Amino acid sequence: MNATNDAKIFKAARGFTLIELLLVLVILGVLAAIVVPKFTGRSEDAKKTAAKTQISSLSTALNMFEVDVGRFPTSDEGLRVLFENPGNIKEWKRPYMQQKVDKDPWGNSYIYKQPGTYQVYLVIK
Repeated sequence: MNATNDAKIFKAARGFTLIELLLVLVILGVLAAIVVPKFTGRSEDAKKTAAKTQISSLSTALNMFEVDVGRFPTSDEGLRVLFENPGNIKEWKRPYMQQKVDKDPWGNSYIYKQPGTYQVYLVIK
């Protein structure tokens, strides 16, 4: 090979220029500036919606428990009687929820009080 052919090969395989790389970074930055704000806050909204849904499911399960047993669980029994029979409740017929829900989406335990402040029972996240 001669020097002219070597120069052509080297020139063809030289890669990107600094301006081309900066242009790509600017484009990525603009896309990130457009996309990121649309997703921020969405996870918090999703957690709030999940917590509302879980509390609604717990309320439904508590009402089914009350129909079967004739009373709501005591504060000492807590929400665990919705998932497992403590053994001393003869009227307990089934797990009242498909999945165990004892923590909110933020990882905190739900608090169950019976009697509640303004209702028959109170479930707090």
